[in-house]
Amino acid sequence: MRHFDLLIIGAGSGNSVIGPEHDDWDIAIAEHGLFGGTCLNVGCIPSKMFVYAAEVAELTADSERLGIRTSFDGVDWPGVRDRIFGRIDPIAASGLDYRQDLANITVYTDTARFVGTRTVAVGSETITADRVVVATGARPAVPDVPGLADCGYHTSDTIMRLDALPERLLVLGGGYIAAELGSVMGAFGSQVTFVLRGDTFLRREDDEIRERFTEAYSRRFDVRFNTRLLAARLNGAEVVLEVQDDGGNRADLRADELLVATGRIPNGDRLEVAAGGIGTDRDGYVVTDDQLRTTVEGVWALGDVTNPVQLKHVANHEARVVRHNLSHPEDPARVDHRFVPHAVFGHPQVASVGLTERDCRERSLPYRSHVQPFSSAAYGWAMEDTESAVKVIAHAETRRLLGAHIIGPQASTLIQQLIQGMHFDLTVDQMARQQYYIHPALPEVVEQALLEL
Repeated sequence: MRHFDLLIIGAGSGNSVIGPEHDDWDIAIAEHGLFGGTCLNVGCIPSKMFVYAAEVAELTADSERLGIRTSFDGVDWPGVRDRIFGRIDPIAASGLDYRQDLANITVYTDTARFVGTRTVAVGSETITADRVVVATGARPAVPDVPGLADCGYHTSDTIMRLDALPERLLVLGGGYIAAELGSVMGAFGSQVTFVLRGDTFLRREDDEIRERFTEAYSRRFDVRFNTRLLAARLNGAEVVLEVQDDGGNRADLRADELLVATGRIPNGDRLEVAAGGIGTDRDGYVVTDDQLRTTVEGVWALGDVTNPVQLKHVANHEARVVRHNLSHPEDPARVDHRFVPHAVFGHPQVASVGLTERDCRERSLPYRSHVQPFSSAAYGWAMEDTESAVKVIAHAETRRLLGAHIIGPQASTLIQQLIQGMHFDLTVDQMARQQYYIHPALPEVVEQALLEL
C-alpha cells in the first residue's frame, strides 16, 4: 500500500492546488476523465466558444434594423466544432503529460473510491495519504422517466460534439445550461423546442430579469411551459417525448436530438465519500467549514462536489484557499462567498450578484430598487436596444448595494464594477458619484441606475 503526502482526487480546479511550495511533497492525483475537468472539456470554455460564434450569427441575421444588409447563410457545424475542440483537447492532453512528467507526482487514471479514512482504492491499487483534497465535481442530473435512458438523449457533456447540427432539437429544462446551448443551436439554424416544468426560464433570477428573459425566448423559440414529461421513445431516427400540460392535455413532441438539461448533482456518491467518514448534506454535497475542511481531519473539499452554486470562479477561489491551508495550517485562509456573481450566456445575456427583490421581501429588508433601460445611455441608444436593462437594489437605510441584475449585451462585463463596489463596502452614492464613467460607453447605464437610487 503506497502512502503519499497529498492525494488530490479530481484534476479540474483541484489540479491548481499544487504549487512550487509543494515541490518536496510526494503527491498523487487521481483523475479517471480528462484533465481540466468540466469547465475546460464540457462546460464553460467550449460552450462560450460556441456562444461567441452564435452571437456573430445572431448579429448577421439581425442587422437590417441598423441599415446594414447582411444575412446568415448557415453554419459549418463540423468546422465550428473542430475549431473549438481542436484547441481544447490538446490542452487537456498536455495537462496530463505535464503532471506525469514531474518526478514528485504520480497520476492515477482509474476511478477512485474511498475505502477508509484517507484511504482510497484506485483501480486495483489502494493508497493512503496524510492529506486528501476532494475535487471531483458534479455531473448532469437525468430525470427518471420511462424510456428516457433508451432514447439516445444528450447532456451538456455530449451535445457540443454532435456530428451534425440537428434540424430539430428538443431541450428539457429552463436553467442556464438549457438556455445557453438551446440558444446556440437556434442561432445556427435548428428549430428548438424547450420543455419547462414551470412558467419561466431562469427561475432563481430576479423576477424582472427572468420575465424579460422568458419573453425574449418565447419570441425566438417554441416554449412549452408548465409541461410534464411522461415518457420518451425512439421512432426510427426521431426522438419522441410524450408530454402533458397543466390543463391535462397530452401531446407528442418530435425532434432529431434531445438535450436533457435539468440540473447537476455532486459526484461524492461515486467517490463513496461515506466510506471515508466524510459527511454530506441531504443533497449529497460534501460538508465543509469556511477553511474547506471536511468532517475528517486532513481532508479538504472544493468546487462543485461541495458547493451547490457550481461555478468555476468559485472553485478557483476555493482552490486558492485550500492551497494556502495545506502549506500554512497555522495561519489558515477562509472562503469569502459574500458576493458570488453568476452569468447566463444566452441571447440575451444575464448577470447577477447579491439579493433579488424577492429575497429582500422575504427577509423584510428595507430597500429601494430601480430598473434602468440600456436605451437611456448613449451607447444603448446607438445599439437601438429597447429591451435590455440594469436593475439595482439598495438598502434604504445603509445605502449599500444589496443586489444587481443585468439583462442585455455584455451583462457579464458590466456587472463587474458593481461586484467590486459591494466587496469594498461602498454606498451606491459613492459608486455613482466618486468615479468617472466613460462617455458614451455602455457602463453609463450602470451609473444612471445608481444615480436613480
